[in-house]
Amino acid sequence: GWGASYQPPAPKSSGRGGLIAAVLVAALVAGGIGGGIGYTLAKDNDSQGSTTVSANDSGASQVKRSAGTIAGVASRALPSTVTIEAESSNGEGGTGTGFVFDTQGHIVTNNHVVADAVDGGKLTATFPDGRKYDAEIVGHAQGYDVAVVKLKNAPTDLKPLALGDSDKVAVGDETIAIGAPFGLSNTVTTGIISAKNRPVASSDGSSSSKASYMSALQTDASINPGNSGGPLLSAAGAVIGINSAIQSTNSGGFGSGQSGSIGLGFAIPINQAKYVAQQLIKTGKPVYAKIGASVSLEESTNGAKITDQGAGGAAAVETGGPADKAGLKPGDVITKLDDSVIDSGPTLIGEIWTHKPGDKVTVTYKRGGQDHTVDLTLGSRVGDN
Repeated sequence: GWGASYQPPAPKSSGRGGLIAAVLVAALVAGGIGGGIGYTLAKDNDSQGSTTVSANDSGASQVKRSAGTIAGVASRALPSTVTIEAESSNGEGGTGTGFVFDTQGHIVTNNHVVADAVDGGKLTATFPDGRKYDAEIVGHAQGYDVAVVKLKNAPTDLKPLALGDSDKVAVGDETIAIGAPFGLSNTVTTGIISAKNRPVASSDGSSSSKASYMSALQTDASINPGNSGGPLLSAAGAVIGINSAIQSTNSGGFGSGQSGSIGLGFAIPINQAKYVAQQLIKTGKPVYAKIGASVSLEESTNGAKITDQGAGGAAAVETGGPADKAGLKPGDVITKLDDSVIDSGPTLIGEIWTHKPGDKVTVTYKRGGQDHTVDLTLGSRVGDN
């Protein structure tokens, strides 16, 4: 499959607008910042004594907001979102968001939100009403950047968020994002779907970080560090994506100078995330579709080139795998998967991962300047390694 040692691609944008790079995961490193910001804002705005006059509010607090308004959607969705704090055994950690997936206490979030707590760390999930629960990781998928955690002693009144159909989302549709930007829990922001099927390779900017690949929903709803793992909702209040990454103007990782929203946020489509979450709940391990060939992860606009050698010296085209059976060879450049244009290796990986093992796809590739088309059935790889 895809060599286990893929590195985060260099900070550049690829031709089709695949953001291979200064795209950073939207988790907040080192929690606790939220309260501090709130206090600073309040202190700076503290008045020097004044008298205010209230308008006659004939029951403004009793205003009935219809279910279809942003306020209506937010009021229904907020009780089913949580702020997640993850801490590693050595005390490092951060803050992200998650949402209720089922009545059994499973919460869906990003892998990078909970990564610090994977090896013996600590996880908590706090609801908007202040209820706080310890949680444990059920399964996590680094490649997809999806994780499922389960609340310990989960309450019996959990209301899972309704899941939409991300394939039916159109550019221009309204979006509502819920999360904890910079630790400010239960924040609601709005925008539209700016683009679909945006190839994105994201990482946290650290040298040890492996990239995650997605064919993302792009939104201009404000997404900031701490929004990671939170739901991106449709105007009807259904989850259409998981907010996961933002394009940043600086190429460094999140830290003391964490970047904020510039109107380019990326969400994992819910159809893919739902499939991954169900696999994690069932087996604890992610399942990835694959063509059984190693491709170059370097910057490109021409396609995904099958490398001469695979990871760790293995063959680039797996013997007996889907690519091998279809006659693909090292040096072939894949330019389309079904109707999707492929401009680079990461774009191909993200596109393949929108499919399930066993799906039939049509691959268009160049060999010796000639275009060829072949059908193949995607294989499967279990786990991240």
